[in-house]
Amino acid sequence: MNLDELTARLHAIRDRNDWRPFHSPKNLAMAASVEMAELVEIFQWLTEDQSRQLPPETLAHAGQEVGDIVLYLLLLCAELGLDMEEVVRAKLADSERRFT
Repeated sequence: MNLDELTARLHAIRDRNDWRPFHSPKNLAMAASVEMAELVEIFQWLTEDQSRQLPPETLAHAGQEVGDIVLYLLLLCAELGLDMEEVVRAKLADSERRFT
């Protein structure tokens, strides 16, 4: 996955639709949170086993929500000047240090 290419494609969509004024860090963080809530809603009231064995249609829906979340986070990183790969690698290294 080439994050720079994905971000460029997202920016093209943003620019084509004149959404730049709405893509503040605050708004992008809130939008990612809303999408996360939509993902959580898929699992609400399921048992542990049911959550691991989603029907194909529900699994596809979950994938769409995960995609929405990741794309908003890519846009957020771009707005904040963060390199997503770098921050993810740093966080993973921190978790490895703390939990292994």
